[in-house]
Amino acid sequence: MKPIIEYSNFRQYLLDYYEERKRISAFSWREFSKVAGFTSSSYMKVVCDGKSKLSKIGVERVATAIGLAGFELDYFRAMVKFGQAANEETKKAAYRDMLAIAKVHKVRVLEGDLFAYYDTWRNPMMRELAPLMPGATPGEMAKMCYTETSAQEVRDSLDFLTKTGLLKKGKDGSYAQSETSVRGTPDATRLAMRGMHRQMAQLAAPALELPTNERNFSGVTIGVSRSTYDRIVNLLDEFRSKVIAVAAEDKNIEQVYRLNLQLFPLTKSIKENNNEKA
Repeated sequence: MKPIIEYSNFRQYLLDYYEERKRISAFSWREFSKVAGFTSSSYMKVVCDGKSKLSKIGVERVATAIGLAGFELDYFRAMVKFGQAANEETKKAAYRDMLAIAKVHKVRVLEGDLFAYYDTWRNPMMRELAPLMPGATPGEMAKMCYTETSAQEVRDSLDFLTKTGLLKKGKDGSYAQSETSVRGTPDATRLAMRGMHRQMAQLAAPALELPTNERNFSGVTIGVSRSTYDRIVNLLDEFRSKVIAVAAEDKNIEQVYRLNLQLFPLTKSIKENNNEKA
């Protein structure tokens, strides 16, 4: 079983712990629940299935049952907060606690670098722009950005990208991408991406003032059912994949663009509203 510090999903960690114990002994959900101090014989399975949460007392009981102590106990507490957070800020704070604990103990948390990567729009932009400007200074790169950006901000982004291996710096000072795409496991990256989407949406508004041959804005307001919504999302996913494929074939890149695909509700659900009235 992997060290706890390599997990970001506490339910997956508990499930892996259970599977490992079951593999080497006659361990059951009933026994797991019992040693954790719960009266329901299936409670730990319900928690691992995502159908119930762990209270503060429950967190301590489970940690004791597993035998966690020291920084591993602190990490588990933060991981549960991360998994059960009711809002984005609480979730981010808990994840930062996880990263801090890992850093102190010199252990790399899965997705830690990617979480930082998506924390600012400058990182993905510089990852695309820097390879296009061999020999350019941070100040020269900053001047290429429509949104006001300082040379120090560019320098910080380049330092981060090279440190994490997302960019490679040659002996001549030029940059090259080390991978063709950035990917990560769902939970932490999804959280960081929400912040990235918010930043990119804010950057989109000023772009409306650009000439129409340099930007493309369009939209449609429609009424849909849940099943139609799901079909549209699938179409958007397919379209995004096709756009990425087309861009990957481009061997004469001149500029960095951002494509935002936004599908969001303008009203509450009529069906849910009627159910509330019934």
